[in-house]
Amino acid sequence: MESLLSVTKKHVDKIVTQLGETNPKAANEIKQKVWNSLPKDHADRELIDPFPIPLVIIGSKYDLFYEFDSEVKKIVYKTLRFISHYYGASLVFTSKSEALLLKTRALINHLAFGFDRSKSMSVDQSKPLFIPAGLDSFSQIGPPPASDSDIGKLHAQTPMDLWKKVFEKKFPPKNIGVFKEVRDPAQDPQYAEYEVDAMRAQKNQELEQYKRNAAKTWKEMEFDS
Repeated sequence: MESLLSVTKKHVDKIVTQLGETNPKAANEIKQKVWNSLPKDHADRELIDPFPIPLVIIGSKYDLFYEFDSEVKKIVYKTLRFISHYYGASLVFTSKSEALLLKTRALINHLAFGFDRSKSMSVDQSKPLFIPAGLDSFSQIGPPPASDSDIGKLHAQTPMDLWKKVFEKKFPPKNIGVFKEVRDPAQDPQYAEYEVDAMRAQKNQELEQYKRNAAKTWKEMEFDS
């Protein structure tokens, strides 16, 4: 999520900047609109950094997540609430449950088509989270789920960094890299099938022949100057 939000924010900021060069009014409206979901008298107004466009963080497969240990769920719940509130985002947990899907769909319809926004909110850790943007607060979320002594040992530069370090203490990050080598299943021996592979080899030969013929044809063409 950290990587996705960072890349997306840079992309959106770039587009808004480009828009501002031709239509400053529209660009300014986009920047101001992200604050609309947060009441003007909200205590956290000076502490958050709203995402440049409406953002929804969806926790899917809640039916599987429900079976997790209560302490694990507490850490995930609180961390996601902090991140969502910091970015001025809505947070919703869902699954195959029709009731949860309807609530999620209603939230998306509000953002996409301007339908009335649900005023309901669920922060109960024994139930799926449903928190429309602007309804949560840092005081309700509370401190990171760690002891004072553990927090004191963490060297964090910002509140976001502190929450990340507390989260990683329970869930150490895996060094999988942003980009992984994509293997071609057709070249994997465990999926070998003689007839299929023979046909594929024939098609590959035909494709290469087509490329050579096409290249030859293009070279022989005469274009009007």
